[in-house]
Amino acid sequence: MTDFTQNYHPPRRSFGQLALRWLLFALLGLFALFYLMPLFVMVTTSLKSLEEIRTGSLVALPRDVTFEAWSTAWSGTCTGVKCEGLRPYFWNSVLMTVPAVFLATLLGAVNGYVIAQWRFKGANLIFAMMLFGCFIPFQVVLLPMARSLGILGLAGSIPGLIFVHVIYGIGFTTLFFRNYYVTIPAELTKAAKVDGAGFFRIFWSIFLPLSLPIVVVTVIWQFTNIWNDFLFGVSFSQAGTQPVTVALNNIVNSTTGVKEYNVDMAAAIIAALPTLLVYVVAGKYFIRGLTAGSVKG
Repeated sequence: MTDFTQNYHPPRRSFGQLALRWLLFALLGLFALFYLMPLFVMVTTSLKSLEEIRTGSLVALPRDVTFEAWSTAWSGTCTGVKCEGLRPYFWNSVLMTVPAVFLATLLGAVNGYVIAQWRFKGANLIFAMMLFGCFIPFQVVLLPMARSLGILGLAGSIPGLIFVHVIYGIGFTTLFFRNYYVTIPAELTKAAKVDGAGFFRIFWSIFLPLSLPIVVVTVIWQFTNIWNDFLFGVSFSQAGTQPVTVALNNIVNSTTGVKEYNVDMAAAIIAALPTLLVYVVAGKYFIRGLTAGSVKG
């Protein structure tokens, strides 16, 4: 038997095709460098002393690497017994973001499961109203949300911020899970019902194990929005419960004493580091999950 693979030769690219390809790579490389330049400046500036920042070039590498600015940004400069740094506010953001992401994802999964697989009268209307909530600007809900938090006794607290982000995120998480669950054959639900499985048994045993791609998408989406939020944080928090974005704004806009650009840059990197790490670790799964529910629905 003749082995045709021995006689197969892949088609050769012409000089023009190779040149166009390398030109495209070079152009993309320039765009990447341009996009990463601010991050490069932030990192190098955070590793310089104030004297080197004043006398040196903005894009030059630090002559003497120092992490003093990072220590100041994290722990703060102590005056008496008071230290103003990002550390307590960073943990406030962690305490706010983790429960809010978990609750919004879980509620969105249940909502999407009900709307996609357990059809009932008015399901489309409810889904449309939840979608409408996704497009309401943040500023519109500030006053009614503040009133609601006051009635519930959650004003100015971390549980209050969790409540706000869960309520505002349910519309998005429901949309993600509904569009994903409509791609799962309804015959699975019918067969499980025939075998005697109930509502939650079908959800936990069949749908959740199939939901890893869209769970990753939802977690990344919610984590990024909640961690980077400033408006809700500054509106519904008070001293001691403010998230890291509010503390970063206070540090950067501080007008007392000499402006410490290295501390500002270090603080900005610390505040952005969690979302950056999330995208670096799970970014490819985010794209896969977004396209997983695009077949129908």
